[in-house]
Amino acid sequence: MKILVCVKRVPAPGARINVTDDGLEVDATHLGFTTSPHEECAVEEAVQLAETHGGEVTAITLGPEAAEEQLRYAASVGVQNLILLPMDEPDWDPQKTADALTKAIREIETSEGVFDLILFGNESADAGGFQVGIRVSHQLERPIVNGIKNIEISDDEIEAQREIDGGFEVYKLKMPAALGVKEGINLPRYPTMKGRLASKKAELKSLQFPAENGGQQRSRLHRPEEQVSETVILGKGPEAAPAIVDLLEELGVLQ
Repeated sequence: MKILVCVKRVPAPGARINVTDDGLEVDATHLGFTTSPHEECAVEEAVQLAETHGGEVTAITLGPEAAEEQLRYAASVGVQNLILLPMDEPDWDPQKTADALTKAIREIETSEGVFDLILFGNESADAGGFQVGIRVSHQLERPIVNGIKNIEISDDEIEAQREIDGGFEVYKLKMPAALGVKEGINLPRYPTMKGRLASKKAELKSLQFPAENGGQQRSRLHRPEEQVSETVILGKGPEAAPAIVDLLEELGVLQ
């Protein structure tokens, strides 16, 4: 089977995010980048499905030239084909991003065959818009379900599970189809040394498509004030016991 995974280069989760003086962009001067966590799980799921059912996996990203790093990571864990859609701007709105991805996917499928399954992250770790996968699937006229935590494939049908309170919703989709994968569907593997070395030699294709501007426009980025927490050491060893009892009484835990 043929699987496509769409990934995004995002600031490392937990990193201190600063914005530029004009408030319109993220200041990346001292910032590390990685693959968006949901999409890291999507890459792992794609590789596992290909290992189980046979076939190949393609990873595609829309981003700066530096996003090659995220594609090389995908290659180091088992992805065979890498495609970069380069852009000079720091980020595009979801409509423009989806337009470029859709055009690229159509071009690839025209020459290389239709993808049985397209995997997206449930949402990107930076923007969190929940839009790109749905917009692309709608333009390609393929079914999509977001929030997926388990995937089973039999013949030409996909069974996907979405977690809800107290259980799962089960969806059955005919291929070709698309899914939005949620972090926790699997535990992504660490690249081996052999995988890292092979990823440096993997062929990377660069495609460029004119995309229509969307209807959204960023007005500014707001960085919330940092919350400072104070740590109080009540004591060390047995002598801390009276202070702990006093604190528990103050909190109303002891009666």
